[in-house]
Amino acid sequence: MGRLRRLAFLFVCILTTGGMAISQETKTPAEPSPRYETRKEHDPNGIGKFYMGREIAHVMGHEAAGWLERPEREKEEEPNKLLDALKLKPGDVVADIGAGSGYLTFRIAERIGTKGKVLAVDIQPEMLALIRQKMKARQQNNVEPILGTETDPKLPAASVDLILMVDVYHEFAYPWEMVQAMVRSLKPNGRLVFVEYRLEDPKVWIKLVHKMTEKQVRKEMEPHPVRWVETLGILPSQHVIVFKKDAGHEKPDAPK
Repeated sequence: MGRLRRLAFLFVCILTTGGMAISQETKTPAEPSPRYETRKEHDPNGIGKFYMGREIAHVMGHEAAGWLERPEREKEEEPNKLLDALKLKPGDVVADIGAGSGYLTFRIAERIGTKGKVLAVDIQPEMLALIRQKMKARQQNNVEPILGTETDPKLPAASVDLILMVDVYHEFAYPWEMVQAMVRSLKPNGRLVFVEYRLEDPKVWIKLVHKMTEKQVRKEMEPHPVRWVETLGILPSQHVIVFKKDAGHEKPDAPK
């Protein structure tokens, strides 16, 4: 990606700070201070709020939907290679968290067939409007747009086979609460998949707070009733980090 395009992306990220606006009905919880930390000095691309030592990044607003659909993304991220690795099956229920413009939503929908369903979750009504437009144009019946909040993706309990988060988890304002809610929505042995730009690789040009190490992702999942299964290095710049929901027991609340 050229220098001008990278600068344009950075500008959009800063311009649309808070762009993934929560609906007016959203109520954020009181934050136990030991769980989240606020610092005055922080990365300008982050919100100054830290979780387990990691600064949470600014979100990308709906104004940048065109960037999500950029032609270069095919080469930069190889999305079909990702979906091949996930081994989706006809009839699967897949939640695309932070679905955005539906770039991956409709690719998933093709693979799971008419008996499957993609739950396209976003907290921006404008993004969901784009998805509905595509659904109408394609006459797609196996996609369900869902307006989530910063703390809850609004998924039905114990109903999802796979939750996919592509370059979105690092922007969650309430990662603890979101993971709790997502895990509740998974079927026993359901998969929780993180796709994040590799912070370990200095050649990955994405801004620091928009990247994560595998170690950090696994650290943040440790308190939850999921177990790490594998980390795939099949993509040019991103980790694919796979967890499964533990069947039969729940882990206690994290220490505060």
